[in-house]
Amino acid sequence: MNLLATPKAATASDQLINLWLGGKSRHTADYYRRSAQRFQEFVGKPLHLVTFAEVQAFASHLESLELAASSRRSIISAVKSLLSFGNKIGVFSANVGAPLKPPSAPDTLSERILSESQVQVMLALEQNPRNRAILRLLYYGGLRVSELCGLKWRNLQERGAIGQVTVYGKGDKTRVVVLPGELWLELLQLRQEAGESEPVFVSRNRDRGGHMHRYSVDRIVKAAAKRAGIQGNVSPHWLRHAHASHALERGAKIHLVQATLGHSSVAVTSRYLHARPEESSGLYLPK
Repeated sequence: MNLLATPKAATASDQLINLWLGGKSRHTADYYRRSAQRFQEFVGKPLHLVTFAEVQAFASHLESLELAASSRRSIISAVKSLLSFGNKIGVFSANVGAPLKPPSAPDTLSERILSESQVQVMLALEQNPRNRAILRLLYYGGLRVSELCGLKWRNLQERGAIGQVTVYGKGDKTRVVVLPGELWLELLQLRQEAGESEPVFVSRNRDRGGHMHRYSVDRIVKAAAKRAGIQGNVSPHWLRHAHASHALERGAKIHLVQATLGHSSVAVTSRYLHARPEESSGLYLPK
């Protein structure tokens, strides 16, 4: 497919971006598309004419905007992915983004892990049954918010006194997560007469209908954190972080945590061991 033969170069670039985003989750696709559009607006030319100097200039431009290093890293990584994809499928003769290294960002994972007591207060103070089930599923299931929002009742299966949920996660990977009995009963009470193909968590926006939106879940989590007196920009992902950290601290095998959360490798899961170490060499120094 020769995208460069398209009469309008801008259309060719748009076609390339659409191909690049194929198969990605909606959330990832939205972010990548915004990053690509930002890059396109900066260079002001068709993507196949972009040079390495312009990629460098874009990175410098982002730095001049005083964006957080993590934000700049995400945007640059998206642009590099697009340029690499174009080269891989033969649209670009070279990958001009390859030499550029994304800016390093500090690892702030330890700052985004709630304590066990904080999580329990969040759960205890939530009076809405649906919202409590959402909080508990994010924590005990370790689900990503997109995975939770996409659940249908057919994805939940009974296993005696407990239940399990089939999760379609990042990278089109499927995993099965076992749910505690109490959480399973809470979910069953929410179902009522809902059919197999209906969403587990339904949007209350009459115009939208269907599955609950991730932003609604974010508001539920932030409200729960505020009631619990927790500072910071708490998001649904913080409960996933808490799941990993607390499970490892309580002796869960790292491979089990990796499988439950759907991490791509044990190395990703091991970050939680370093984020909340049990010991430090300073503890051995004289008092």
